[in-house]
Amino acid sequence: MNLYPLKLSPYKKGVVWGGTTLRDKYGKDFPGDDLGETWELSVREKENCIISNGEYTGMTLKEYLGINEGFPLLVKFLDANDSLSVQVHPEKTEMWYIVEAAEDAKLVYGLNKSYDRDLIKTAIEAGTLEEHMNYVNVKAGEVYFIPSGLTHAICKGIVIAEIQENSDITYRLYDYNRPQADGTLRELHVTESLDTIKDITEEDINRERYSLGKTSDSNLANCKFFTVDKYDFTGEMNLTNDKFSHILCLEGEGNILGEPIIKGDSYYIPAGLNEYNISSEKGISIIISTTK
Repeated sequence: MNLYPLKLSPYKKGVVWGGTTLRDKYGKDFPGDDLGETWELSVREKENCIISNGEYTGMTLKEYLGINEGFPLLVKFLDANDSLSVQVHPEKTEMWYIVEAAEDAKLVYGLNKSYDRDLIKTAIEAGTLEEHMNYVNVKAGEVYFIPSGLTHAICKGIVIAEIQENSDITYRLYDYNRPQADGTLRELHVTESLDTIKDITEEDINRERYSLGKTSDSNLANCKFFTVDKYDFTGEMNLTNDKFSHILCLEGEGNILGEPIIKGDSYYIPAGLNEYNISSEKGISIIISTTK
């Protein structure tokens, strides 16, 4: 098999909270004004990236890898033109890098007090759940690590790069009574959410985020599920590739072994391509994700 950096065309998803930022600023072609998610690295049963350069153009990454299941990583861009539902995951750890944020942007990041199941259940029934959320003001460049069991939500005015375990089990606790395009309300999973929520401290989060040790100043997370690094540079950087790597370009432009990369682009570096370089004359900002 010929080994080279594979440019990926993402799976795209229109949602009620989506907008136009990913289309207008990150080069994601989409017919509507509700693009909320682009799945930049996705090897799944249905939602798959497509290779868009070189010998394997038109092939899904799933076909290229020759696997049906078990790929460990999922990487997305998210454009929260409106607030996402309040969620909790039973078996998924993820990390958010804030790419853009409006001046008043915020996240739901856990609860504002220790978890009391009966209290939260009563608040849901009374329509006062938002009083129990821990709201955090955010700005571009910040990182939020979200272990399974932590209540969370992205509020409006934020673009996020999301790196996560390749699982889509999500329990929706609250969705602002917001109708979908067809007028129906999205399903809530109140009982499942109440069974899943955990008391998680900041110390717990940091311990899990760097459970395998912080490797450098560029290292954003290093846990049993994924390793994520961010680099901002001009010139040339030589990199090693022990397993596979995914490169997401946040800003600027450059080349990966001669393949052009610009803002919004996504590349997969296959296992076996053990060394590669990225160069940029004008400057580039990238996130590189992999697994152990």
